[in-house]
Amino acid sequence: MKRGYRQLIDEAEARIETLSTEAASALHGRGDVIFVDLRDRRELEREGRIPGAFNCPRGMLEFWIDPESPYHKPVFAEPKTFVFYCASGWRSALATLAAQEMGLDAVCHVSGGFTAWKEAGLPTEAVERKGQAGP
Repeated sequence: MKRGYRQLIDEAEARIETLSTEAASALHGRGDVIFVDLRDRRELEREGRIPGAFNCPRGMLEFWIDPESPYHKPVFAEPKTFVFYCASGWRSALATLAAQEMGLDAVCHVSGGFTAWKEAGLPTEAVERKGQAGP
């Protein structure tokens, strides 16, 4: 193996902007910022999410960003700052680099991910299981 996951993460973090939970929380709720949760649906249902976060499973990110993809999501064409996070900050570091290389200008990620966010006592919200009726 030429490069392992840790080397890929370290290389990504050297080229991207990483926010502390304190810096990320200062951006939360601003109209020009979108928090993007890269975890899969099971993680969201089990752990919750940062309130108002847009869910983009990590495996779909490049397809959802690219306007030429049949899977493109218009949210990624908005002139916003994108704050990526996952459970621990590993997937979000790699995703931030990929998004940056695809042309998203304002993209960063949260150091320590959702785990660090929760440990800092910052707000979270539950995510209902698909198929269940809401209130």
